[in-house]
Parts: sequence; structure tokens; C-alpha cells
Amino acid sequence: MATLLFVCSANICRSPYMELAGRAMLGPETTVELSSAGTLGFIDKPMDPTMATALEHSPEVTPEQIAAFRSRRLTSELVEKADLVLTAESEQRQFILTEHPAAFRKVFSLGQFAAGVRRVDSTLSGLDLVDTVATTSGVAQVRADVADPYRRGRRAAAAAAAQIDELLAVVMPALEERR
Repeated sequence: MATLLFVCSANICRSPYMELAGRAMLGPETTVELSSAGTLGFIDKPMDPTMATALEHSPEVTPEQIAAFRSRRLTSELVEKADLVLTAESEQRQFILTEHPAAFRKVFSLGQFAAGVRRVDSTLSGLDLVDTVATTSGVAQVRADVADPYRRGRRAAAAAAAQIDELLAVVMPALEERR
């Protein structure tokens, strides 16, 4: 597994949270490159402060990392470069697949991919895992979407963060190549 791209709408709440929390879960020795973007993304905006407070429970994510984050818009180049694209919602997955239908074997909602990881052989990792999930994955379910917490307060941000953490706890260790 080489590159993982997280996607949400504006790239200021959910996808930066996924990127920073995912990086913290993998640790500094990881071989996985993590990044994020937004389908309708703002350009060069900081992470939403309310969502950023949800990262404070993770000592592996520093205030400097949060402050350094800047949003960006999803591009064709980012989709093509990524080995795996995980979206916050099934709607964003569909947006990407409408523009990039050839990427269907590597674009999933985070909930959809986590469900796939739970279903397949636990000895698989990295690109082998992505390929297997792609061949066994069902349709992305709206009920597995991570709701957008933007401008909905701390409770919504905490709920989104908890759901993301739960899904990343399944996905991130499985992606790390086993030697």
C-alpha cells in the first residue's frame, strides 16, 4: 500500500480528521502516504476549529500538525495517483466515480471499505487487501456514511470523530503491509 486519499466535501472537517487520525494510528514508520481533499473543497483553508478539538484526545496528533493542515480541492491527478480513495459519504464516492469510472476498484466510502475489511481474510494487507475488497464489496450504504459535522457544534464533531475512529481502527492496521 503506497498512497491513501481521504475525501469529504470541503476538506476542512472529516477528511482532514481521517488523514491526521489515520497517520497517528499508523505511526512514523508507516509505508502508507496519507492525504486528503474535498469534492467541492476549499483551497488553502485550515481545519475547522470545532472538528480540530475532536483530535485533542489523540496525543499522537500535535497542535502543530493541526495548524499546518490546509485544504485542497480534489483533482483528477490526486485520484489517479492514489492506490485507495476513501470518502466520508457514499455520495462523494459516486461523485468521484462519475468523473473517474475507471477508478471503481479503488474508491469506497470509509464505512463500505471497513465492512469489506471485516469480511475478508485477515491475513491480507496493503494492495492485496484493496483488490480483494474491490471484488467482494457491495454497494456503499448511506447508513454507513459519516455525517457532516460542519457548523453543527461540538456534539456533531465528537460523533463524527468517534465514528471515524471506529472505522479507522479496522482499516488502518489492515492496510499496513505485513512483512
